[in-house]
Amino acid sequence: MKQGEGFGAMRTREVKIPSGDLLLEGELSVPEGATGIVLFAHGSGSSRFSPRNRFVARMLRERRIATLLFDLLTRDEEAFDLKTAALRFDTGLLAKRLVDATRWLDRLDDVYGLRVGYFGASTGGGAALVAAAELGDEIGAVVSRGGRPDLAGEETLRRVKSPTLLIVGEHDPVVLKLNEEAFRHLQCEKELVVVPGATHLFEEPGALEEVARLAGDWFARHLGRA
Repeated sequence: MKQGEGFGAMRTREVKIPSGDLLLEGELSVPEGATGIVLFAHGSGSSRFSPRNRFVARMLRERRIATLLFDLLTRDEEAFDLKTAALRFDTGLLAKRLVDATRWLDRLDDVYGLRVGYFGASTGGGAALVAAAELGDEIGAVVSRGGRPDLAGEETLRRVKSPTLLIVGEHDPVVLKLNEEAFRHLQCEKELVVVPGATHLFEEPGALEEVARLAGDWFARHLGRA
């Protein structure tokens, strides 16, 4: 057991997640009395060390929601992507790895029975929705922060059953328009929230805190359901 973050016992460990012939590196953190678990799908050129995702993950754990931060790409793939930007937009590949990570969680005793949610950022928002469409009722909720849900495609968006929250900054006009268009295709329980004064990375004072609050409320509402 490991104490941390101002509340009860916390179990945190480094993990390797099988996906085909590859192993993806990650960090699994399970607070005492966890009520659900959220997998993070990071965005363009990012990794499990994204400070913004780690901040949101810490806020979720304070609400007794377990988190899995993991790299959707291997180190070699990340190096290739930094040069070409080819893989970060491969929504099918990223979604497959998110599904593989979800299946892997099914085999772990310390999170067994916890309802699963996805938190996607930037291009990871599209991957999260593709994975949610594939897994259907297995995914209790999806949150997208400054995401690209349009990358999932209209037909896939219509198949998403998971309650979905899209969060976009007020001063992120291109992404806001893409989210508004994607929002119209979603047929599930859904909400689109525009954070006042925020730009794409939510770097303004209080903006990321608002993202964490909105995400925490959404996951707390939906992941506790049987």
